[in-house]
Amino acid sequence: MALSPIYPTRQSDFARAWLDVDLGAVRHNAAVLRARAGVPLLAMVKANGYGVGAVAVTRALGLPFDDQDAMPGAPWAVGIATLDEAESLRESGCRGRIVCLQPLLAQELPRAHALEVRPALHRAHDIAHWATLGAFGPGHPPVAPWHLSIDTGMARAGIRWDQVVTLVDALRAAPPEGVFTHFHSADESVASRDVQDIRFADALRALAPALPDGTMRHSDNSGGIVSREAGSPGHLARPGIALYAGLFAQELGLRQVAQLRARVIDLRDVHPGETVSYGATWTAAAPCRVATLASGYADGYRRHLSNAGVVLINGTRCPVLGRVTMDMIMVDVTAVSCEMGDVATLLGSDGRDELPVEMVAGLAGVSPYELLTGLTQRVPAVYHDALPLSFPSPQ
Repeated sequence: MALSPIYPTRQSDFARAWLDVDLGAVRHNAAVLRARAGVPLLAMVKANGYGVGAVAVTRALGLPFDDQDAMPGAPWAVGIATLDEAESLRESGCRGRIVCLQPLLAQELPRAHALEVRPALHRAHDIAHWATLGAFGPGHPPVAPWHLSIDTGMARAGIRWDQVVTLVDALRAAPPEGVFTHFHSADESVASRDVQDIRFADALRALAPALPDGTMRHSDNSGGIVSREAGSPGHLARPGIALYAGLFAQELGLRQVAQLRARVIDLRDVHPGETVSYGATWTAAAPCRVATLASGYADGYRRHLSNAGVVLINGTRCPVLGRVTMDMIMVDVTAVSCEMGDVATLLGSDGRDELPVEMVAGLAGVSPYELLTGLTQRVPAVYHDALPLSFPSPQ
């Protein structure tokens, strides 16, 4: 029997498959990361909140909206990568700070200004252009806030750390609100992080004559936060994947945010020597019971999990049999009592067991980032203020 209360009560609304999103877990994870970093957060909600819903996550984190005042402990701002993402937040009523960490083209800057988005800039002509757009509104500084992006080794965006002196005049004319860099391997190599820290410090010294007192500094992404024992340097930390427990969940005690569910829509007995799914890549060695689940790679459950994945049904692990298809998955339920309409957990918790993002991504041989951002391709998200940490055993 299904383990209430993790499944939707309006069963007809979610008869096929859905994504349970635990907003209480998002808040818990943000609090853990804020405590470890020791500075306010610039919470990354790009890529639709890493696939779980940027608007819902931003509201849950306590940023101000038209119908919601800022909550104590809310992040200083949220971070996005495209202006469409910012527009979605603004249209939903978000009045909080939004920072775009991806470089924008010059023709995008007026739109960013209209949306009151703080852009990441690193070219003198873009900085000058931004300054001509004026304040965000009455009572704001004459130059709208922006953040200077410095490349200290990622080689992706920003001005090189050893060339920042070329921007001194531009910064004197239009000082930035913040200056930042991005780590490429902080969680894998503390030595690489230290090199980038040194380069960032060198760049800040070179820019000191042009930076007003109080200019914000930020560098730590999730990996940077985790790699340090004494808190993050600067004024902000920018968690992304850790906010959604895609990485570092065990190390930091983070809670699962995304839980992918699908119903059992067919059951059959398979005899020895018979095969399952496309390509006949799995053959039964003994009699077994096979359940078909209403989810597939069109729902973000990766095809790489063919013959490798595992799901939870009534708290029991059931291996994926054969290839994951576009709309359906077959699993072995020989060892578990299973009926039509029962709910399988493809990612997340059921009973006392859990399939974390990092584990499922590892079985698929993909990045946790890829797995999370692909989960809502077709399935609806169902938001919960807080799912229970544990669930009752079947009676």
